[in-house]
Amino acid sequence: MSTTLPSTLTIATRKSRLALWQADHIQQRLQALGHTVTLLGLSTVGDQILDRSLSKVGGKGLFVKELESALADSKAHLAVHSLKDVPMQLPEGFVLACVPERGNPHDAFVSNDYLRLEDLPPGAVVGTSSLRRQVLLHHLRPDLTIKPLRGNIDTRLRKLDEGEFSAIVLAAAGLERLGLQARIRMQFTAEQMLPAAGQGALGIEVQTQESALIATLQALAHPPTWLATAAERAVSRNLGGSCSVPLAAHAVWSAEAPGELLLRAAWGDPSGQQALIQVSACKAVAQIDQAEQLGAEVAQQLLDAGAHVQPETEQSPNGIHQ
Repeated sequence: MSTTLPSTLTIATRKSRLALWQADHIQQRLQALGHTVTLLGLSTVGDQILDRSLSKVGGKGLFVKELESALADSKAHLAVHSLKDVPMQLPEGFVLACVPERGNPHDAFVSNDYLRLEDLPPGAVVGTSSLRRQVLLHHLRPDLTIKPLRGNIDTRLRKLDEGEFSAIVLAAAGLERLGLQARIRMQFTAEQMLPAAGQGALGIEVQTQESALIATLQALAHPPTWLATAAERAVSRNLGGSCSVPLAAHAVWSAEAPGELLLRAAWGDPSGQQALIQVSACKAVAQIDQAEQLGAEVAQQLLDAGAHVQPETEQSPNGIHQ
Protein backbone atom coordinates (compact mmCIF):
# COMPACT_ATOMS: atom_id res chain seq x y z
CA MET A 1 0.00 0.00 0.00
CA SER A 2 1.37 3.40 -1.02
CA THR A 3 0.85 6.03 1.66
CA THR A 4 2.87 8.73 -0.10
CA LEU A 5 1.87 10.74 -3.14
CA PRO A 6 4.27 10.98 -6.13
CA SER A 7 5.75 14.43 -6.73
CA THR A 8 4.33 14.32 -10.26
CA LEU A 9 1.06 12.56 -11.10
CA THR A 10 0.72 11.01 -14.55
CA ILE A 11 -2.72 10.52 -16.11
CA ALA A 12 -3.15 7.71 -18.64
CA THR A 13 -5.64 8.57 -21.37
CA ARG A 14 -6.71 7.56 -24.83
CA LYS A 15 -5.50 9.85 -27.63
CA SER A 16 -8.85 10.84 -29.09
CA ARG A 17 -9.73 14.53 -28.91
CA LEU A 18 -12.55 13.86 -26.44
CA ALA A 19 -10.43 11.61 -24.21
CA LEU A 20 -7.67 14.24 -24.13
CA TRP A 21 -10.22 16.92 -23.21
CA GLN A 22 -11.43 14.77 -20.34
CA ALA A 23 -7.91 14.03 -19.09
CA ASP A 24 -6.98 17.70 -19.40
CA HIS A 25 -10.07 18.62 -17.37
CA ILE A 26 -8.94 16.35 -14.52
CA GLN A 27 -5.37 17.59 -14.90
CA GLN A 28 -6.51 21.19 -14.45
CA ARG A 29 -8.57 20.33 -11.38
CA LEU A 30 -5.64 18.54 -9.76
CA GLN A 31 -3.27 21.37 -10.65
CA ALA A 32 -5.68 23.81 -9.01
CA LEU A 33 -5.17 21.79 -5.83
CA GLY A 34 -1.42 22.28 -6.10
CA HIS A 35 -0.36 19.03 -7.78
CA THR A 36 2.04 18.67 -10.70
CA VAL A 37 0.31 16.58 -13.38
CA THR A 38 1.33 15.22 -16.80
CA LEU A 39 -0.60 13.26 -19.44
CA LEU A 40 0.32 9.95 -21.09
CA GLY A 41 -1.61 9.40 -24.31
CA LEU A 42 -2.14 5.78 -25.36
CA SER A 43 -3.80 4.06 -28.30
CA THR A 44 -6.21 1.29 -27.30
CA VAL A 45 -7.47 -1.73 -29.22
CA GLY A 46 -10.92 -0.15 -29.21
CA ASP A 47 -9.53 2.89 -31.04
CA GLN A 48 -7.92 0.69 -33.69
CA ILE A 49 -10.80 -1.68 -34.52
CA LEU A 50 -13.35 0.44 -36.36
CA ASP A 51 -14.94 -2.03 -38.78
CA ARG A 52 -16.90 -4.07 -36.22
CA SER A 53 -19.20 -3.29 -33.32
CA LEU A 54 -17.72 -3.49 -29.81
CA SER A 55 -20.11 -6.26 -28.83
CA LYS A 56 -18.49 -8.51 -31.46
CA VAL A 57 -14.81 -7.83 -30.69
CA GLY A 58 -14.48 -7.72 -26.93
CA GLY A 59 -16.69 -5.02 -25.49
CA LYS A 60 -15.99 -2.05 -23.29
CA GLY A 61 -12.69 -3.42 -21.98
CA LEU A 62 -11.08 -2.66 -25.34
CA PHE A 63 -10.92 1.01 -24.31
CA VAL A 64 -9.32 0.52 -20.89
CA LYS A 65 -6.94 -2.46 -21.00
CA GLU A 66 -3.91 -0.49 -22.23
CA LEU A 67 -4.55 2.22 -19.65
CA GLU A 68 -4.70 -0.37 -16.88
CA SER A 69 -1.43 -1.85 -18.14
CA ALA A 70 0.18 1.59 -17.84
CA LEU A 71 -0.99 1.76 -14.22
CA ALA A 72 0.28 -1.74 -13.46
CA ASP A 73 3.67 -0.94 -15.04
CA SER A 74 3.95 2.33 -13.03
CA LYS A 75 3.99 4.39 -16.23
CA ALA A 76 0.94 6.28 -14.95
CA HIS A 77 -0.79 6.77 -11.60
CA LEU A 78 -4.40 7.27 -12.65
CA ALA A 79 -6.53 6.68 -15.73
CA VAL A 80 -9.41 8.90 -16.82
CA HIS A 81 -12.27 7.16 -18.63
CA SER A 82 -15.72 7.91 -19.93
CA LEU A 83 -17.59 6.07 -17.19
CA LYS A 84 -19.92 4.34 -19.65
CA ASP A 85 -16.83 2.67 -21.18
CA VAL A 86 -15.56 1.31 -17.85
CA PRO A 87 -16.20 -2.44 -17.35
CA MET A 88 -18.80 -3.20 -14.70
CA GLN A 89 -16.31 -5.49 -12.96
CA LEU A 90 -12.75 -4.15 -12.75
CA PRO A 91 -9.75 -6.52 -12.77
CA GLU A 92 -8.29 -7.48 -9.41
CA GLY A 93 -6.00 -4.77 -8.07
CA PHE A 94 -7.86 -1.85 -9.66
CA VAL A 95 -10.55 0.41 -8.23
CA LEU A 96 -12.80 3.23 -9.38
CA ALA A 97 -11.39 5.87 -7.04
CA CYS A 98 -13.47 8.88 -7.99
CA VAL A 99 -16.51 9.92 -10.02
CA PRO A 100 -16.63 13.72 -10.59
CA GLU A 101 -19.82 15.66 -11.29
CA ARG A 102 -21.65 14.39 -14.34
CA GLY A 103 -22.09 16.36 -17.54
CA ASN A 104 -25.07 16.05 -19.89
CA PRO A 105 -26.28 12.42 -19.70
CA HIS A 106 -28.56 12.52 -22.75
CA ASP A 107 -28.28 11.45 -26.38
CA ALA A 108 -28.23 13.91 -29.27
CA PHE A 109 -29.83 13.74 -32.71
CA VAL A 110 -27.39 15.12 -35.28
CA SER A 111 -28.34 15.78 -38.89
CA ASN A 112 -27.59 18.25 -41.65
CA ASP A 113 -31.05 18.03 -43.19
CA TYR A 114 -33.55 17.21 -40.46
CA LEU A 115 -34.41 19.00 -37.22
CA ARG A 116 -35.98 16.08 -35.35
CA LEU A 117 -36.12 12.32 -35.43
CA GLU A 118 -39.78 12.48 -36.44
CA ASP A 119 -38.83 14.52 -39.54
CA LEU A 120 -36.84 11.65 -41.07
CA PRO A 121 -38.59 9.96 -44.00
CA PRO A 122 -39.31 6.22 -43.84
CA GLY A 123 -36.21 4.18 -44.64
CA ALA A 124 -33.80 6.99 -43.76
CA VAL A 125 -30.38 5.73 -42.66
CA VAL A 126 -29.37 6.53 -39.07
CA GLY A 127 -25.89 5.74 -37.78
CA THR A 128 -25.00 4.24 -34.41
CA SER A 129 -23.16 1.13 -33.22
CA SER A 130 -24.71 1.17 -29.76
CA LEU A 131 -27.13 -1.73 -29.30
CA ARG A 132 -29.01 0.39 -26.76
CA ARG A 133 -29.51 3.20 -29.26
CA GLN A 134 -30.43 0.75 -32.02
CA VAL A 135 -33.17 -0.82 -29.92
CA LEU A 136 -34.52 2.50 -28.66
CA LEU A 137 -34.46 4.04 -32.14
CA HIS A 138 -36.36 1.03 -33.47
CA HIS A 139 -38.88 1.46 -30.67
CA LEU A 140 -39.40 5.11 -31.63
CA ARG A 141 -39.18 4.71 -35.41
CA PRO A 142 -39.38 1.09 -36.61
CA ASP A 143 -39.44 2.32 -40.22
CA LEU A 144 -35.85 3.64 -40.13
CA THR A 145 -32.71 1.85 -41.33
CA ILE A 146 -30.07 1.64 -38.59
CA LYS A 147 -26.48 1.12 -39.75
CA PRO A 148 -23.20 0.75 -37.79
CA LEU A 149 -21.12 3.85 -37.07
CA ARG A 150 -17.76 3.52 -35.30
CA GLY A 151 -14.90 5.95 -34.74
CA ASN A 152 -14.29 9.07 -32.69
CA ILE A 153 -16.66 12.04 -32.75
CA ASP A 154 -14.86 13.80 -35.61
CA THR A 155 -14.90 10.63 -37.71
CA ARG A 156 -18.60 10.10 -37.10
CA LEU A 157 -19.45 13.69 -38.00
CA ARG A 158 -17.33 13.43 -41.16
CA LYS A 159 -19.24 10.32 -42.26
CA LEU A 160 -22.50 12.20 -41.71
CA ASP A 161 -21.22 15.19 -43.67
CA GLU A 162 -20.10 12.93 -46.54
CA GLY A 163 -23.68 11.73 -46.92
CA GLU A 164 -23.39 8.19 -45.56
CA PHE A 165 -26.23 8.85 -43.13
CA SER A 166 -29.34 11.01 -42.92
CA ALA A 167 -28.68 11.40 -39.19
CA ILE A 168 -26.52 9.99 -36.42
CA VAL A 169 -26.99 9.70 -32.66
CA LEU A 170 -24.16 10.72 -30.32
CA ALA A 171 -23.73 11.43 -26.63
CA ALA A 172 -24.56 15.09 -26.02
CA ALA A 173 -21.79 15.41 -23.42
CA GLY A 174 -19.05 14.60 -25.91
CA LEU A 175 -20.29 17.19 -28.40
CA GLU A 176 -20.59 19.83 -25.69
CA ARG A 177 -17.12 19.13 -24.29
CA LEU A 178 -15.58 19.64 -27.72
CA GLY A 179 -17.54 22.83 -28.40
CA LEU A 180 -19.68 21.11 -31.03
CA GLN A 181 -23.05 21.71 -29.41
CA ALA A 182 -24.19 23.61 -32.53
CA ARG A 183 -24.29 20.24 -34.33
CA ILE A 184 -27.07 19.05 -32.01
CA ARG A 185 -30.43 19.38 -33.77
CA MET A 186 -32.45 17.72 -31.02
CA GLN A 187 -31.64 16.37 -27.58
CA PHE A 188 -33.54 13.22 -26.69
CA THR A 189 -35.35 13.25 -23.37
CA ALA A 190 -34.91 10.32 -21.01
CA GLU A 191 -38.49 9.36 -21.86
CA GLN A 192 -37.59 9.12 -25.55
CA MET A 193 -34.15 7.53 -25.22
CA LEU A 194 -33.01 6.42 -21.78
CA PRO A 195 -29.23 6.96 -21.41
CA ALA A 196 -26.61 4.28 -20.85
CA ALA A 197 -25.30 3.57 -17.37
CA GLY A 198 -22.76 6.24 -16.46
CA GLN A 199 -23.35 8.31 -19.60
CA GLY A 200 -22.00 11.86 -19.30
CA ALA A 201 -19.82 11.01 -16.29
CA LEU A 202 -16.09 10.40 -15.93
CA GLY A 203 -14.46 7.66 -13.90
CA ILE A 204 -10.96 7.81 -12.44
CA GLU A 205 -9.29 4.42 -12.05
CA VAL A 206 -6.22 3.68 -9.92
CA GLN A 207 -4.52 0.67 -8.40
CA THR A 208 -6.17 -0.45 -5.16
CA GLN A 209 -2.90 -0.10 -3.26
CA GLU A 210 -2.62 3.66 -3.95
CA SER A 211 -4.25 4.80 -0.70
CA ALA A 212 -2.70 8.29 -0.70
CA LEU A 213 -3.82 8.92 -4.28
CA ILE A 214 -7.31 7.61 -3.57
CA ALA A 215 -7.59 10.00 -0.63
CA THR A 216 -6.36 12.91 -2.78
CA LEU A 217 -8.91 12.21 -5.51
CA GLN A 218 -11.84 12.53 -3.11
CA ALA A 219 -11.54 16.31 -3.53
CA LEU A 220 -12.74 15.82 -7.13
CA ALA A 221 -15.58 13.45 -6.28
CA HIS A 222 -19.25 14.41 -6.58
CA PRO A 223 -21.22 12.10 -4.25
CA PRO A 224 -24.64 12.62 -5.91
CA THR A 225 -23.17 11.60 -9.28
CA TRP A 226 -21.21 8.73 -7.75
CA LEU A 227 -24.29 7.29 -6.05
CA ALA A 228 -26.50 7.70 -9.13
CA THR A 229 -23.99 6.06 -11.45
CA ALA A 230 -23.31 3.28 -8.95
CA ALA A 231 -27.00 2.39 -9.10
CA GLU A 232 -26.99 2.52 -12.91
CA ARG A 233 -23.89 0.36 -13.19
CA ALA A 234 -25.34 -2.17 -10.74
CA VAL A 235 -28.24 -2.74 -13.13
CA SER A 236 -25.81 -3.57 -15.91
CA ARG A 237 -23.61 -5.70 -13.67
CA ASN A 238 -26.58 -7.80 -12.61
CA LEU A 239 -27.50 -8.40 -16.24
CA GLY A 240 -24.00 -9.56 -17.15
CA GLY A 241 -22.22 -6.24 -17.70
CA SER A 242 -21.75 -6.84 -21.42
CA CYS A 243 -22.08 -4.25 -24.17
CA SER A 244 -23.87 -6.96 -26.15
CA VAL A 245 -26.84 -6.34 -23.84
CA PRO A 246 -29.10 -3.55 -25.20
CA LEU A 247 -29.57 -1.97 -21.80
CA ALA A 248 -30.31 1.56 -20.59
CA ALA A 249 -30.12 2.72 -16.97
CA HIS A 250 -30.44 6.26 -15.67
CA ALA A 251 -30.88 7.60 -12.15
CA VAL A 252 -31.98 11.06 -11.01
CA TRP A 253 -32.49 12.51 -7.55
CA SER A 254 -36.13 13.02 -6.67
CA ALA A 255 -37.29 16.63 -6.47
CA GLU A 256 -40.30 15.64 -4.35
CA ALA A 257 -38.48 13.42 -1.85
CA PRO A 258 -34.97 14.69 -0.99
CA GLY A 259 -32.48 11.87 -0.61
CA GLU A 260 -34.45 9.46 -2.78
CA LEU A 261 -32.99 8.18 -6.03
CA LEU A 262 -35.27 7.36 -8.96
CA LEU A 263 -33.70 4.67 -11.12
CA ARG A 264 -35.16 3.81 -14.51
CA ALA A 265 -33.97 1.02 -16.77
CA ALA A 266 -34.90 -0.45 -20.14
CA TRP A 267 -33.98 -3.63 -21.96
CA GLY A 268 -34.63 -4.36 -25.60
CA ASP A 269 -34.46 -7.43 -27.79
CA PRO A 270 -32.00 -6.86 -30.69
CA SER A 271 -34.02 -9.28 -32.84
CA GLY A 272 -37.15 -7.21 -32.28
CA GLN A 273 -39.17 -10.26 -31.26
CA GLN A 274 -39.81 -8.96 -27.73
CA ALA A 275 -41.31 -5.62 -26.81
CA LEU A 276 -39.16 -3.04 -25.03
CA ILE A 277 -39.16 -3.64 -21.27
CA GLN A 278 -39.11 -0.53 -19.05
CA VAL A 279 -39.01 -0.55 -15.24
CA SER A 280 -38.23 1.85 -12.40
CA ALA A 281 -37.83 2.09 -8.63
CA CYS A 282 -37.26 4.90 -6.14
CA LYS A 283 -35.80 4.67 -2.65
CA ALA A 284 -33.63 6.54 -0.16
CA VAL A 285 -29.93 6.23 -1.00
CA ALA A 286 -27.02 7.62 1.03
CA GLN A 287 -24.29 5.00 0.57
CA ILE A 288 -22.77 3.12 -2.36
CA ASP A 289 -24.09 -0.22 -1.11
CA GLN A 290 -27.62 1.21 -0.99
CA ALA A 291 -27.25 2.50 -4.56
CA GLU A 292 -26.03 -0.91 -5.71
CA GLN A 293 -28.92 -2.61 -3.94
CA LEU A 294 -31.36 -0.34 -5.78
CA GLY A 295 -29.65 -1.28 -9.04
CA ALA A 296 -29.93 -4.97 -8.20
CA GLU A 297 -33.65 -4.60 -7.49
CA VAL A 298 -34.27 -2.83 -10.80
CA ALA A 299 -32.24 -5.47 -12.64
CA GLN A 300 -34.42 -8.15 -11.05
CA GLN A 301 -37.51 -6.30 -12.27
CA LEU A 302 -36.12 -6.48 -15.81
CA LEU A 303 -35.37 -10.18 -15.47
CA ASP A 304 -38.82 -10.88 -14.05
CA ALA A 305 -40.32 -9.07 -17.05
CA GLY A 306 -38.39 -11.23 -19.52
CA ALA A 307 -35.00 -9.55 -20.06
CA HIS A 308 -32.13 -11.87 -20.94
CA VAL A 309 -28.77 -11.98 -19.15
CA GLN A 310 -25.63 -11.84 -21.31
CA PRO A 311 -22.71 -13.24 -19.29
CA GLU A 312 -19.66 -11.00 -19.47
CA THR A 313 -17.39 -13.92 -20.24
CA GLU A 314 -19.18 -14.59 -23.52
CA GLN A 315 -17.83 -11.32 -24.88
CA SER A 316 -14.40 -11.37 -23.27
CA PRO A 317 -11.93 -12.97 -25.69
CA ASN A 318 -8.23 -12.97 -24.90
CA GLY A 319 -8.86 -12.27 -21.25
CA ILE A 320 -10.17 -8.79 -21.93
CA HIS A 321 -12.53 -7.57 -19.23
CA GLN A 322 -15.80 -5.96 -20.14
